Amino acid sequence: MALDPRALRNTLGNFATGVCLVTALDGELQPQALTVNSFSSVSLDPPLVLWSLQNNSEAYDIFATPQHYAINVLAAEQELLSTRYAQSGAHLLDPAHFTPGENGAPVITGALAVFECQLAATHEGGDHTIIVGRVARFAADTTREPLVFYRGGYRALAVS
Repeated sequence: MALDPRALRNTLGNFATGVCLVTALDGELQPQALTVNSFSSVSLDPPLVLWSLQNNSEAYDIFATPQHYAINVLAAEQELLSTRYAQSGAHLLDPAHFTPGENGAPVITGALAVFECQLAATHEGGDHTIIVGRVARFAADTTREPLVFYRGGYRALAVS
């Protein structure tokens, strides 16, 4: 039985995710950002996280193998950053949006959580590359709400 790719994508959209900016320096040491929602924890010991990069992304060469990068979990009020850096060809980070992290990778100002990583492994994953990073440093702001993506759009959490 052949699966309908659009129906599969719509069904996968029923899983609510957070929204992240993966940030790294390109070959010319320019700060770059890419919006992703494919972030997950892998292990606490050693501390590993993963994210997935589409193989045909125009930014593939920048984000597939940097030795140091950061995963920045966006806060609810950072939707414009998510939209901006999701656009094809719009990955150069505005200097107002980041500070350099300890490992050199850009850290998004006001992010809800930040994981500064060193590349640990990459794996083939169909039409994506799975990128595993060893967490070298992390920080979180527990006073704000996350930016959530669900069924093709941004959502707010209902707090009870």
